[in-house]
Order: sequence, then structure tokens, then C-alpha cells
Amino acid sequence: MAFNWEEQETISTLEQLVKIPSPSGYTMQVMDYVTDFFDQVSIPYITTNKGGVIATIKGRDDKRHRLLTAHVDTLGAMVKEIKPSGRLKLSLVGGFKFNAIEGENCLIHTADGETITGTILLHQTTVHVYRDSGTAERSADNMEVRLDLKCSSAEDVRKKGIEVGDFVSFDPRFIKTESGFIKSRHLDDKASTALLLQLAKQAANGETLPQTTHFYISNNEEIGYGGNSNIPLETEEYIAVDMGAIGDGQQSDEYTVSICAKDSSGPYHYGLTRQLIALAKERNIDYKVDIYPYYGSDASAAIGAGADVKHALFGPGIEASHAYERTHIYSLKATAALLHAYINSPLGSSH
Repeated sequence: MAFNWEEQETISTLEQLVKIPSPSGYTMQVMDYVTDFFDQVSIPYITTNKGGVIATIKGRDDKRHRLLTAHVDTLGAMVKEIKPSGRLKLSLVGGFKFNAIEGENCLIHTADGETITGTILLHQTTVHVYRDSGTAERSADNMEVRLDLKCSSAEDVRKKGIEVGDFVSFDPRFIKTESGFIKSRHLDDKASTALLLQLAKQAANGETLPQTTHFYISNNEEIGYGGNSNIPLETEEYIAVDMGAIGDGQQSDEYTVSICAKDSSGPYHYGLTRQLIALAKERNIDYKVDIYPYYGSDASAAIGAGADVKHALFGPGIEASHAYERTHIYSLKATAALLHAYINSPLGSSH
């Protein structure tokens, strides 16, 4: 199967994905998008009890399998308390800080299916009133949602259908610049999901793959247990396709594919990681190798749960992870190229 980079289709898929609210625990709509996609390209799949989807393309060798996974669940929040003022106190879903969502527009998803808009603000935002507006801690006690409703009490809010336990999603603010940058919330990990969906579509319409290959779209990664079960017993290699972490001391950037050698869970499988590096060199794919110090993936979760697989991790470099993120089409293309090279390579060449 020749590598075919469908840039516009990939970016369109990514934009559609990030615009579907899907904080961990509230992923029904985005998983419907995923299953509709697999239905359209005629790839068989199963849906797990946890709500994830595993699509499968049979290869020439159906005894030894490989699996690729990306996750569509995102950071988000839930309503913790309805304040007497009519504003909402939040409980965060996923590993991020309140300062990353200060000033962000959001949606409250009520139990009856309605959505109500609001903005996440520091209680002491008004500088003409609060002397500590710049120094106050951005914490659960100080941050709140200002609803776009005429309400001044908890009773008013409840009459609109909002209650404790309702999910809150953040405005992604998707932008593609003329210079090739993509700015949006939730590029972690919807960028990789878009790449996997496009790869599966091409693989289904191309030459037969050397190995049966599973595409696992998980929906609980941000809370630690997305893809660590339902792994087919024949699976020997398990690849998490997730964001590369960028920052001081890191090699990863927004223009290359980032291959992770180690994260907070420990080293990834040495032989499989070296195989990915060798494929990148062989195909002249721009890559960086890195260690992510505060990071875990569905692959490391699978290993922690006892899966007997070789595991590895790579993906596009994402700037400002768990905030207003950014990457470049060069990084997406490099990741797509390594994915293509990997699924067309022989299984078991790693040790």
C-alpha cells in the first residue's frame, strides 16, 4: 500500500472531531461519529462495554496481530455545586489546572439533553472590585462558571435543568492558519484519532496488510483506563498513537513525529521502539525521540493491567498540552507516514 497523505480530508476529520463535546465519561456522541465512520468505509468493528470501539482489518497472517490505539475522550469538568449566586463550582475531569481554562467558553450538558452556554472565570475577575484579581489562586474554590442565563440563585439555575453531576465541555476554538499550524483544544488525542481513521480507510481500500490489524478508539484514556482491556488475544504489538510532549528539555517539536522511549510508567519496549526509529530512518520521516516525564498512555495502562504485548508510543508533537494546544501539518504528515510504514512492516522484527 503506497503512502497517500490526504491533508484536507485529515484536517476536516480532525475539525469535526474536536467540535464534538467528549469529556471522559460523556463520549456517546463522538463514539457515534467513530462508528458511523467505520460503517461508511465498511470496516467491521465491535463496541466494548466501556464504550470503546475496535475495528479490525484482516491481514495475510491472521494468527499474529498488531493493535493501534488513539483516544477521543478529552479534558472537561462536572458541576460540583450550584452556588447561591447562581454560578457553578466545578470538579475537573482529567489532569490539568484551572489556569488552563480561565476565560474559556463552555457548554453545560444537562440530563434532559439540553446544552447551556457559559464562561469559566475567576470569582475575583473584576479588577475594579477585587484587589487580589491578579494574585488569587486559580482553584476549585475561586473558579466558577458564569452562565448565559438570567439567574441569580441556585433555584433559578435548577429550574433551567442544571444539576450537580452535569458534564461541562470546553470550546475547542479550532483554527488552521495559512502557515500550516492547527490551534485547538483537544488535539490530545483527536489529532491522532483523525490519523488512525484515515489510515484505516486507506488500508481497507488498499493491498492486503501483512498482519491482521486492530484500530482501537478508546474513550477513557484521560482518566487512566481507556485501552487496557478487550485486547484480542492474538495481539503481539500494541502501539499507542498519542501526542508528543513539548517543552524545556524535550526534543519533540511541532514539525516531526515524536517517538517516546520512556514516560512516567517506565521504558517502552526497546525492540519495538528501535523498529519504529529504523522505519523512520528508512523512509526519511522526520522524527524525534523523547522521554515524557509526566505522562501515561493507553499502552502503558495496558501493560500495567497485565497485557502480554510489546508496547510503544508515538504521535504528533503538541505544544501547550492540556491547554490551548497547537501542532503543524508537518507533524501530522510525519506521524501518518510512520503509521503507514509500521502497519506495512513485518511483525516480530523487534526483540
